[in-house]
Amino acid sequence: MSDGGGRSLSIIAFIGSVFSPWYAWSGRRAPENNVCINVATYGPGGRFTMTDRGQSALRQSPDHFTVGPSSLHWTGEELVIAINEIGSPPLVLRVRGTIRVRPTALTSVELPLTEDGAHIWRPFAPTCSIRVDLEAQGWQWDGHGYFDANFGTRALEQDFSYWTWGRFPTGRGSTCFYDAKRLDGSELGVGVQFDDCGHAKAITPPPKARLKRSLWALRREIRADSGAQPEQVQSMLDAPFYSRATVKTRINGEDTVGVHEALDLKRFRSPLLKPMLAVRVPRRNRWRFD
Repeated sequence: MSDGGGRSLSIIAFIGSVFSPWYAWSGRRAPENNVCINVATYGPGGRFTMTDRGQSALRQSPDHFTVGPSSLHWTGEELVIAINEIGSPPLVLRVRGTIRVRPTALTSVELPLTEDGAHIWRPFAPTCSIRVDLEAQGWQWDGHGYFDANFGTRALEQDFSYWTWGRFPTGRGSTCFYDAKRLDGSELGVGVQFDDCGHAKAITPPPKARLKRSLWALRREIRADSGAQPEQVQSMLDAPFYSRATVKTRINGEDTVGVHEALDLKRFRSPLLKPMLAVRVPRRNRWRFD
């Protein structure tokens, strides 16, 4: 998120692109054959890119992760993300440039999302400064953000029906909430407070509050102090099964603006969605490194 507000971005690197229809249609047998660096920019001139690529586009080392023309590089102090992608229809335009993500500290926290550990959330760096330098007018700015990961050995829709997640800058660090409804009827409700040194403390999450439904009428819940009325500040991603937005809420008496996500996996399971997604997520089987 930009310091001045109004602009934000999301970058997700996938091995086994969980929201790709091509990965689902393949039977999810070979995650390395469905890789992607998804880039979405929000605000004036915003673009969305999500190209599903084959195994020939993937290169990995301890400090580098490359998918075709884009890459992530950990220098030891910051994550340098080099982007060179083509936007999805209808805005088929190039998105190119560099984003630098510098954590205030790294954490060792891992949170199993199911009892058997089939799904794990790993908040590597909940509090970061970022520098954005893209080849587009107005897309050179500084801001704050986070760096995390999810790992899984089963499809999300095999274990969950609905979940929400949020990360909010607070005081000297960040606070994250993870809420999920599992298919076995159990629920997850977790709050974690991180300071600038990366120390984590489990907290009792404040009550759930209703957030106005998305443009696709997706139900959204968010954590907020009793009596507070959360509100959307900026719509980011709005899909039939998924919503991402910057949201203002109140946590422990402090007003804060952070990123909130809601995912309806009952909707995602619908076979009618896959052809719709294929329009926004093109498939490129082959890649050749020069």
